[in-house]
Amino acid sequence: MSLADPRVLIDATAVPADRGGVGRYVDSLVAALAADGAALSVVCQPRDADLYAEIAPTARLVPTSESITTRTSRLTWEQTTLPRLVRRLGVDVLHSPHYTMPLATPTASVVTLHDATFFTDAVLHHSIKARFFRAWTKAALLRASLCVVPSAATATELTRVAGADPNGLAVIQHGVDTDRFHPPSPEEADAARALLGLGTAPYVAFLGALEPRKNVPALVRGFAAAARGQAEPPTLVLAGQPGWDRQVERALDAVPHRLRVIRAGYLPFEHLAGFLGGAALVAYPSLGEGFGLPVLEAMACGACVLTTRRLSLPEVGGDAVAYCGVGAGDIGAALADLLDDPGRRADLSAAAQRRAKEFSWHTSATAHRAAYGRALTLHRRAR
Repeated sequence: MSLADPRVLIDATAVPADRGGVGRYVDSLVAALAADGAALSVVCQPRDADLYAEIAPTARLVPTSESITTRTSRLTWEQTTLPRLVRRLGVDVLHSPHYTMPLATPTASVVTLHDATFFTDAVLHHSIKARFFRAWTKAALLRASLCVVPSAATATELTRVAGADPNGLAVIQHGVDTDRFHPPSPEEADAARALLGLGTAPYVAFLGALEPRKNVPALVRGFAAAARGQAEPPTLVLAGQPGWDRQVERALDAVPHRLRVIRAGYLPFEHLAGFLGGAALVAYPSLGEGFGLPVLEAMACGACVLTTRRLSLPEVGGDAVAYCGVGAGDIGAALADLLDDPGRRADLSAAAQRRAKEFSWHTSATAHRAAYGRALTLHRRAR
């Protein structure tokens, strides 16, 4: 087995049942690595066995035989059973794609660190969650052979606030799943509208967890200010899992009655292209992202996207999205400008589709394979 093509085990046991950004990263990476011919094994929760068998038919699949559905049980399994599994399978590299890793492992180890906001914006996370991920980020930076980060901004921040060695980081951007995220057909757009009860009304879309980092209260207030001056105001649709941002309800309570806001909750994957691509625009005024996968996915759907310049988001959006500040006034002014300018929205939609094509999971998988080879080299040198 050459260093350039090591045998890799991906630990997918931390992927939640409802696929958020990290879940989409792991699933898409596994599928792309398998399609690229990597010598790949995947350990996963039993509930995900059929999924990985379908998307990665050439991979060696190892469902866990014990219940590890809670964080405590999964971490215990990771520290005790996973190292033994690594030895039994005879792999060269263990890839832990969600911050944590076995503290003692016989092989080279790669850990994906998705962002640095647990250090830079800890108040935007639950305090327990922030402490947990800060501790594991530091452990991974100290113990892993190599850490993967999804953006140059994340690498810079981890170097600044967590003392990361830039030589121990591999910047590998995400791709976009074009089977799921693409300019929608009229039928797909109509199906999303029907699901949400929108009729023919224009709407502004948001997709993401309703947590403080996503800045949803400022979006709601900005939308109310922008829509107040519209003769036929659009609807604001907030799609995504409920979070712990207590300010969202207060902002919604202050929206004038003539304006409509829909809390759509979790949307099935088959409706996301129609939802994002059918919107007048997609607003994602985040306070900071490690990458910004929802922005890229909206771009791939042909959406006109409004986001911020915080952290990694300009690396994703480039000149193909509109930018605003993070305050309600800035968001409202930018929304109003875009709603009043269909020509600019059309130009940004076309530019977004072109730029989204620059991000592929095949390219990401190729870079991950190079990182696995580099990690194995570093591991062998350190022995």
